[in-house]
Amino acid sequence: MKINRYVANNGFATNAYLVWDEESKEAFIVDPGSELPSAAEFIDREGLKLEYIMITHAHGDHTGGIGFFKEKYPDAKLLASRAERKLLYNRAASFGKGGYTADVEVRDGDELEIGGIKLRFIDCPGHTSGGMSIYADNKFLFSGDTLFHASVGRTDLPGGDWDALVETLRNKIYVLPDDTVVLPGHMDETQIGWEKRYNPFVQINDQGR
Repeated sequence: MKINRYVANNGFATNAYLVWDEESKEAFIVDPGSELPSAAEFIDREGLKLEYIMITHAHGDHTGGIGFFKEKYPDAKLLASRAERKLLYNRAASFGKGGYTADVEVRDGDELEIGGIKLRFIDCPGHTSGGMSIYADNKFLFSGDTLFHASVGRTDLPGGDWDALVETLRNKIYVLPDDTVVLPGHMDETQIGWEKRYNPFVQINDQGR
């Protein structure tokens, strides 16, 4: 599995991740927050087949590039959590970037294989009610705005819920192996073990919660 990171030109420095299997050339992109010509150029130059456009949640800074990639790669399927259906379609609540219906909806625990890449989808309510993270090859976690390096997603927007976010982190995210690489929606990558011990918002140290 190979991963390229692109930062959206949308005023929010949203991370988008292009992921592909070297042997099959099958690929997917996570959270395209704006048009990303450099990612499209790479896809075309390397002969990748973009199978899916995946979103961790439906806020406009993570979905602003959906139209760009759907137009360039009409066979690519838009994938989102079933629980995020309403927000994905609602332009006002998603900050003007909604109006989409997912081609593929997933639920907590669903799995998908793309080329040789194995994915598991994890419902992560808190930042939005229907947000999710994507766990890839038992090693990488695309966390969207659920978990950042030394921070967490805000919960003061519609659908946000602090208690739900804490529950998500403690019982769904921090149970992953400590060496899991976290690839967040904003800022730099981190690891589960570090966040469990040192994240100032929600941490679990060696002595418990």
